[in-house]
Amino acid sequence: MTMNAGELLANSLSADQATRENATQKLEQASRENYPGYMHTLASELANEASPVFVRNAAGLALKNALTARDNARQVEYSTRWLALDVKIRGEIKEFVLRGLHSEQVKAGTVAAQSVAAIATVELPQGQWPDLIEILLRFVNTGTSVPLRQSTLSAIGFICEALDPDVLSVRADEILTAVVHGARKEEPSTDVQLAAMQALYNSLSFIRENFEREGERNYIMQVVCEATQSPSVQVQAMAFECLVRIMTLYYSKMAYYMERALFGLTVMGMKSEEEAVALQAIEFWTSVAEEETNLESDYLDAQEGLLDGDVEAPKYFAKIALPEVVPVLLQLLTRQDEDAEEGEWNVSMAAGTCLSFLAQAVHDPIVPAVIPFIEANIKQENWHHREAAVMTFGSILVGPDPTVLTPLVNQALPILINMMSDPQLQVKDTTAWTLGRICESLITSIKPDVHLHALVSALVAGLQDSPHIIANCCWALMNLADGLFELYDTGEEQSTGPLSPYFEGIVGALLQVTETAGNESNYRTSAYEAITSFVQQATPDCLQVVSNTALKILDRMEHLLNVQNQILGADDRNNWNDLQSNLCSVSVSVIRKLGIGIQPLADRIMTLVLQLIQSAGKTSTILEDAFLVVGSLSAAIEVKFAPYIPAFLPFLYPALKAYDDTQLCTVAVGIIGDITRALGDQTEQYAQAFVTVLLENLSSEVLNRNVKISILACFGDVALAIGPKFEPYLETAMTVLRQAAALQANPLDYESIDYIASLREGILEAHTGIITGFKKTERAQLLVSHAAVILELVQKVLADDNSGEPLDKLAFGVIGDLADAFPNGEIKPVLLAEWIATSLVSRKGYDKETKTTIKWAREMVKRATA
Repeated sequence: MTMNAGELLANSLSADQATRENATQKLEQASRENYPGYMHTLASELANEASPVFVRNAAGLALKNALTARDNARQVEYSTRWLALDVKIRGEIKEFVLRGLHSEQVKAGTVAAQSVAAIATVELPQGQWPDLIEILLRFVNTGTSVPLRQSTLSAIGFICEALDPDVLSVRADEILTAVVHGARKEEPSTDVQLAAMQALYNSLSFIRENFEREGERNYIMQVVCEATQSPSVQVQAMAFECLVRIMTLYYSKMAYYMERALFGLTVMGMKSEEEAVALQAIEFWTSVAEEETNLESDYLDAQEGLLDGDVEAPKYFAKIALPEVVPVLLQLLTRQDEDAEEGEWNVSMAAGTCLSFLAQAVHDPIVPAVIPFIEANIKQENWHHREAAVMTFGSILVGPDPTVLTPLVNQALPILINMMSDPQLQVKDTTAWTLGRICESLITSIKPDVHLHALVSALVAGLQDSPHIIANCCWALMNLADGLFELYDTGEEQSTGPLSPYFEGIVGALLQVTETAGNESNYRTSAYEAITSFVQQATPDCLQVVSNTALKILDRMEHLLNVQNQILGADDRNNWNDLQSNLCSVSVSVIRKLGIGIQPLADRIMTLVLQLIQSAGKTSTILEDAFLVVGSLSAAIEVKFAPYIPAFLPFLYPALKAYDDTQLCTVAVGIIGDITRALGDQTEQYAQAFVTVLLENLSSEVLNRNVKISILACFGDVALAIGPKFEPYLETAMTVLRQAAALQANPLDYESIDYIASLREGILEAHTGIITGFKKTERAQLLVSHAAVILELVQKVLADDNSGEPLDKLAFGVIGDLADAFPNGEIKPVLLAEWIATSLVSRKGYDKETKTTIKWAREMVKRATA
């Protein structure tokens, strides 16, 4: 580095932006031009006791940032670059960072600890720096300097957090001994004790074997429980944080400790005046409830034969502790902080969250535990108590049996609707949220003739309140629209619905909300989401309002496109992007709802969407949203979409080539499917271009494998659309499908099992499209030679327990389609295979639709083999 390194590092932290950027640039240049020298200089600066502490910190952080990256590909690049360094230089750098741990300046020691961990994360998995753990343990166990022990324990904690447990399992016993020793209440330095507790927290996942041994487990639990009583607030909070993690990792071992210590300690902790301690103690019960909800769900699944193996029932700690825990939580709910920033976590919010998890874990018993509190406080003069009562009610609506809750909701609804005009902002906000929860999970308790008018009036009035209340009212209205639609949906189209009289008023009020420039608390986005729901659930008597909404949305889109040259900074650009995304999603729901009725607006929609795609540049979320509008329009107007294709294709092809953008690429592949389905046999003129680009994508090394699944299914869409004209591509498509079908899952890897199931689904969908396209045409004979290979995959799917019913149904459909394509015995030998006859006897508990498919396939096979 040409300039003095210390000066450069100091400047990289300067308050002056130009100085800071200049220094950062020079540092980056140095790292590129002379990486060994750069790293060596940083390490020596970190270890230099004569250097100001902020310069040493900057050096340590720059060193760490040159070794670690969030992005996987970049991490590989950084690791390779480091491991390629000369062993001697690496050794000197490691000496410097270890020397940094000895610093009397605690901040410099902590940064040195991060640097040690950064190097360890790269080297230990490669079997390098084998004596590191030994060196660190020596520093902890024999060091007399408090800062050295503190920094070293931090380093051990960082290493445990970053590395795969298997890499450290050999040294687990020694690491644990050193860490627990530092965490004991006898440790004279609370700073060392805190660093040890943090290191213990980070090492909990790889000391599984130690937790199996009763003696060691007792000692660890004793040390952690004693630490909850430490005079240091930070140590107390960290000890409770350890208990939260222990409960999640080692739940099955906790009964003994719950009875003897944890019930009492955590209830005391929740009552602590220190917020940091109380928050972790509340989190303990939240994690107990969450764990027990999951365990109970697995246990019930196992009882019904949906899960293999022995699944233990939960130990129901939450039920046992309910009488102790709930009164404390209810008290804490009244400790709201009226000046809290939005999203700021506090004791009152944590208590509400804990209550909702407890309701899901214990079910009905939560109701009698909280009702007296709600009744006593809901009309209190002190708003803290009113708000706590409403929050309590809202928190317990999921978990107990709806039949237990419905009478209570019926009783509470009029009171809650009135509270939407409470003088206190927080009370209104929580009331709107609670009404949203009722609409979401107990819609049956809302009687249209009794409650609807008052409820809608209150929620629409709330749309003119503060941003947070508006967002909650939008959410409640959205849940109301979705819930009532499901409740009154009989499967046949209803000409009207309970919300019809209010439809125009509600949508108008929501559109008014979206006219604002800001989006604080995400309220504008929430309003657009609610409009989308109302459009989706609109009954025929409301379609005129939907058409009018479409015009307003297109006007806004046009306006935004006209003003985009006036966009100045990044905030304006993000705001513009958000708005366009919202407008696109409403457009999609309008198009789907109006179907062919959107035809008169098609020209205008396509003109605006193509302009939007052009102006979006590389903003993939906008491109995705715009493409979804195109896809839904093609599905709605079908063959009438043909005139727009030549103008659209130049934008589609680059998106198909955006291999690094999985989401965009997936949407683009989906559009090919939409277009082919819309155009039918008119797709032929584009078929060659489509198939070519899809094949190129399949051969890409970098394209995400899940996109490739949708590409396989897309071959079926093209074949189905153009029928026998698919002949030029048939051999290539069948080869690709055969190769994909040969892939096997790793039986020990759930991800691999899921992937293979999805892959097979894509292949079977492709086969379905290809067979159906050729069926009943003179070119059907081309499929005879492929029948055996297609059925080979079907046999694999039906024999695999991991396939699941939707995949089985597809497989039965393919058997039926093949047999139907060759009714005159052309493929009789392969259809007479014994496994086909066996699998077509419906033996599983399939649903009605699948059984119908099996019956049809059986008849087709009988006819084709007669």
